[in-house]
Amino acid sequence: MRTYIFGLSFFLALVTLNCSSRQDVINKDEVVKAVENLNEALVHPEKEKLEKITSENLTYGHSSGILENQAEFIEALLNGPFDFLSINTSQDQITIYGNTAIARHIMTAKGANNGEPVDVHIGIMLVFQKSDGQLLLLARQAYKL
Repeated sequence: MRTYIFGLSFFLALVTLNCSSRQDVINKDEVVKAVENLNEALVHPEKEKLEKITSENLTYGHSSGILENQAEFIEALLNGPFDFLSINTSQDQITIYGNTAIARHIMTAKGANNGEPVDVHIGIMLVFQKSDGQLLLLARQAYKL
């Protein structure tokens, strides 16, 4: 019985350390909504909205190998040569660890690169972290299929 109580206490202590408060615990619906918000912001980029849903510590990886921080990511979306026209996801998987969530999916998108039509079909891994009740994109990595 002592082992059980010790194990339970240890687990609760780890969860408490991982989450600064109860409001920082994530549920699956929040992650689904965060992915939807991100995809909507990719199709209809606005600086304020992008800043609101991404971490200042963002690392945004493209399937080409290009890495961007938050400012570079926002600048590329607003003024770069590529425009998302539509985004769909499939094979969605979400794993939650206290105040951190990993969302994986396959992205199928229509876009334009320098005005030329482009079809996109890539894998995506997103890492969200919740702090002070706000779920933010901390990292994104795309990969070729």
